[in-house]
Amino acid sequence: MLAAAAFALVSLPDTPPPLGRGSDAPDFVLPTLDGGSEVSLDALRGRVVLLNFWATWCKPCEDEMPAMGRLYEALRGEDFELLAVSVDDGEEEVVEFHERLSLSFPVLLDPEKRVAREYQTFRFPETFLIGPDGVVVERYIGPKDWDAPAYVERLRKLLEAG
Repeated sequence: MLAAAAFALVSLPDTPPPLGRGSDAPDFVLPTLDGGSEVSLDALRGRVVLLNFWATWCKPCEDEMPAMGRLYEALRGEDFELLAVSVDDGEEEVVEFHERLSLSFPVLLDPEKRVAREYQTFRFPETFLIGPDGVVVERYIGPKDWDAPAYVERLRKLLEAG
């Protein structure tokens, strides 16, 4: 009986399947923190994208930012892009956080959490590795040491295959 109820809940027509490995990454357009432009995921097709969802109040998010910065600098100029999507309500705290940590990678703003909902994120940090074809290669929940050899090697393999 319990199994039937669980199956019924999972099979509801309005429930999207979990976004993960093998899923098409939903396109989005979000403004950059500097307010000078917008970034579209579709415009980055052909590149490997590390898409990170985070918030200023999230200590694990802050802890992983330096490693993300080192990864970004190491792979910058290759067909790689790192996008950090802030789900904070206000821009002021994001600006302060960005300046305090001297972040070099693009920070995007999603105060209404529209894109975060599309990506079904609710635990921060949460990161998607997206291949050049726009398909999710991996979904990571929790902070990672992004400049560790295992992550760098995986990204380089994707870049070489792309």
